[in-house]
Amino acid sequence: MGHYGGVATARSSGSSDGSGRLGRAGRAVGRALHLPFTGTARSIRKATHAHGAGESGLGKLIELHAVNGAGDVMITVALASTVFFSVPTDQARGRVALYLAITMAPFTLLAPVIGPLLDRMPHGRRAAMAGAMLARVLLALTMSGAVATGGLELYPAALGVLVASKAYGVVRSAVVPRLLPPRFSLVKANSRVTLAGLLATGAAAPIGAGLSRIGPEWPLYGACCVFMGGTFLAFTLPAKVDSAKGETKARLSDRGGQKPSLRTVGVSVQNGLYANAALRALSGFLIFFLAFLLREHPLSGQSAAVSLGIVGVSAGVGNALGTAVGSLLKARGPEVLIVTMLTTALGVAVLSAAFFSGVMVAVLGATAGLTQALAKLSLDAMIQRDVPEEVRTSAFARSETLLQVAWVLGGAIGIALPLNGLLGMSVAASLLALGATVSVRGLLGAARRGTPHPRVA
Repeated sequence: MGHYGGVATARSSGSSDGSGRLGRAGRAVGRALHLPFTGTARSIRKATHAHGAGESGLGKLIELHAVNGAGDVMITVALASTVFFSVPTDQARGRVALYLAITMAPFTLLAPVIGPLLDRMPHGRRAAMAGAMLARVLLALTMSGAVATGGLELYPAALGVLVASKAYGVVRSAVVPRLLPPRFSLVKANSRVTLAGLLATGAAAPIGAGLSRIGPEWPLYGACCVFMGGTFLAFTLPAKVDSAKGETKARLSDRGGQKPSLRTVGVSVQNGLYANAALRALSGFLIFFLAFLLREHPLSGQSAAVSLGIVGVSAGVGNALGTAVGSLLKARGPEVLIVTMLTTALGVAVLSAAFFSGVMVAVLGATAGLTQALAKLSLDAMIQRDVPEEVRTSAFARSETLLQVAWVLGGAIGIALPLNGLLGMSVAASLLALGATVSVRGLLGAARRGTPHPRVA
């Protein structure tokens, strides 16, 4: 019995060792497969929650904005493949013009209403952002049925997506000040949030393009999943974002001088808005004008899609670089920085008109992205400095509305213009020259007067 018992024990021990080794090997393989995802998630969480952003709740807003950017770009990919690339140039131009008329024009009228409407519900900001996400889930599903045919029912749904996206942006602007970590400026916080959105957009765009290879509706299915995640993520924000303690409404004009407005807080903010509006109009113009120009006359040796991709990537890199630089700058003179950005963009636009080529178009796209990002951060700094704290949050929403209107107007000009490169670059330079004419003198005058500058970075 002892002999047999020893043999049995040895066999049992060997079996146990074998199964143990197999189990350890399986766990090792599991960790190896799991590590890229968990490691990436930990790295992202570490970046978004750095410098106190995790404790204050700003990190969760950064992640939410990244989700928003990823979902929006998937819808953009779906619309581009349907409205733009799927038909001949003449029809595409008509479709995009119809898209602008049905979506952008009403949106321009709705934009001034969104901010005041959301001001009246300051205690439901998490619900408002979740609602904006959920609305885009439903609208993307609606669009998925029409995206293959490009039917007219696609456009009202696209309008709803734009309105929901704008509503989210307005609420997000109101939320940021409530989540500032200690010793963190509003400019730096906005920069981090914006940069996260840009990085997510860049990561999601090729995914959306890959999904479009399966079918035109698949990027919309992807957007549904992304926005569904954003709906739940919005409710994980701290409860303090729903607080409206000490806040009142900012207006575009004062009523009887009782409260400050964007037009009465000082020449810096007013002229900064004019300069930023010119840069935002340039962005809208280039998007629509170059989309058709490069489709008809692509860059040398490249297809239309690749040509658009090169210019689009150039603009995206410029925007990301400007946002990243802005988060590091310890700006002491935002007026001077805005003037520098506006005149730089104007100079490159003039050179693009004088020496029109594919390279200059790409350079102008990158310059537009860079200068728009830095000028917007400087405008944020001036609003933070000059607008009283009790109306500052609402003031950011109003400035975003004005800049969106400028983008729409620039895009309308880009659609209406004949496809002539020299003419287009000349018009781009004219938009910037107009902005410089109405803003540079006031900005430099304010800078010479030495307006006190608090910490903005």
